[in-house]
Amino acid sequence: MPSTITVVGLGAGGEDRLTLGVLKLLEASGRRYARTADHPAVADLARRGITFETFDAVYESRGDFEQVYEQIAETLLRLAAENPDAPIVYAVPGHPMVAERTVRLLRERAPQRNVEVRLLGGESFLDEAFARLGFDPIEGFQLLDAAELTREHLRPRLHTLIGQVYDVYTASDVKLSLMDVYPDDYPIVVGQALGVPGQERILRIPLYELDRLDEYGNLTLVYVAASRDDRLRRHSFERLHEIVSILRSPEGCPWDREQTHQSIRKNFIEETYEAIEAIDNDDPDNMKEEFGDVLLQVLLHSQMEEENGTFTVFDVLAELNDKLIFRHPHVFGGDNAQDAEEALRNWEAMKAEEKRRKGAEERKSMLDGIPKDLPALPRAYKLQKKAAGVGFDWPDLAGVFGKIEEELAELKEAAGGESKERQKEELGDLLFAVVNASRFIGADPEEALAYTNRKFASRFRYIEEQLRIKGRSFDETDLTEMEDLWQEAKSRKPL
Repeated sequence: MPSTITVVGLGAGGEDRLTLGVLKLLEASGRRYARTADHPAVADLARRGITFETFDAVYESRGDFEQVYEQIAETLLRLAAENPDAPIVYAVPGHPMVAERTVRLLRERAPQRNVEVRLLGGESFLDEAFARLGFDPIEGFQLLDAAELTREHLRPRLHTLIGQVYDVYTASDVKLSLMDVYPDDYPIVVGQALGVPGQERILRIPLYELDRLDEYGNLTLVYVAASRDDRLRRHSFERLHEIVSILRSPEGCPWDREQTHQSIRKNFIEETYEAIEAIDNDDPDNMKEEFGDVLLQVLLHSQMEEENGTFTVFDVLAELNDKLIFRHPHVFGGDNAQDAEEALRNWEAMKAEEKRRKGAEERKSMLDGIPKDLPALPRAYKLQKKAAGVGFDWPDLAGVFGKIEEELAELKEAAGGESKERQKEELGDLLFAVVNASRFIGADPEEALAYTNRKFASRFRYIEEQLRIKGRSFDETDLTEMEDLWQEAKSRKPL
């Protein structure tokens, strides 16, 4: 016969809030434990001669709450197994199934330890919160744990209760998470010991004062009322999706409604290049704007497909989430990657496995899969990288330099009198050989040329500025003077 642990709820206040069944069980029990003595009912019951062994010392000896809950659960299970003929009663604040981590651990582990866990409910602090704070949960409600709160949990359109705000440090963490969504002065309510005569305290304060109160404890909670103000949702992806769907709706913007994949295809390319320019300029403010413009293109194209019933942008997110997890077994699985190179090999291997599982048509060439509209420089880099992957490559950099010299000589020859087409062909061969050099030295050719473009533009602008200062124009300046100014520009601090 298994040992038993009966978990009872002490309710949200003193002994007068206990159910009759809980009170009778406590009176009859010989092995009583309470998670904490810091509860009004524990003191009231002590005056009746009903006392508990508590786990308050565990809170003082452990570094975090998860360790505390682990030790409490393990201790109770051990005690139950050691003396199966003496059932244990374990008392927790409120209701055993509301925000009670120790009970969750007991229920998960008890079957493997031949221990039966029984539950005897009590009044939850939620009952008192609904009454004292005056909101109906059917309007939309969420209960969150202060210890695990993040911005992703917050939904301004729902009434939000945050429990277990034990101390000033927890209150500070809650404040910072709320400030990711709500203004600093947003009105909130802090409730302490709701429904407990003489101890109840309800404070309405601005958010920034949340961690400046003089008292916190096991019975402290934070309430944020539901709001229909869409400004509170400006950080949410759902709001962005909603806005784009409105723009494309019959009541939306005529221009947005008329667009197709093809009509705004070029916008995607332009916005991407503008985002790259912001990155190259190391301009965070502009990055923030340009990344948004790129994201808008994704939303618009996805919205068009949502209207056709093929997929939504949330399907795009799901596909991306699955892909990132699958292709990173060294992060989300049991494998390890010692360095970035090994992580990249993992990525490529899982990418190939992913396509195999999806039944993708087998490629006829190793070079298949490189976007045909990719600009020529990065496309050349990817073509060479693919070929090198199967051993079609120069053995060392010396061979690459030899090829560059060969192609340069052929270009010089063609420039001496060959047709324009032949000259263009030889120029392309030279550029292709130079891209090979970039791959060997580990430099992305697009980034290298972009840097040189910026360097040239900076130095040329220096020449323009110096001529303007001198009151001169290019027509009034010879090449020698411009070269001198160019050398001056080179001697200045590099980009």
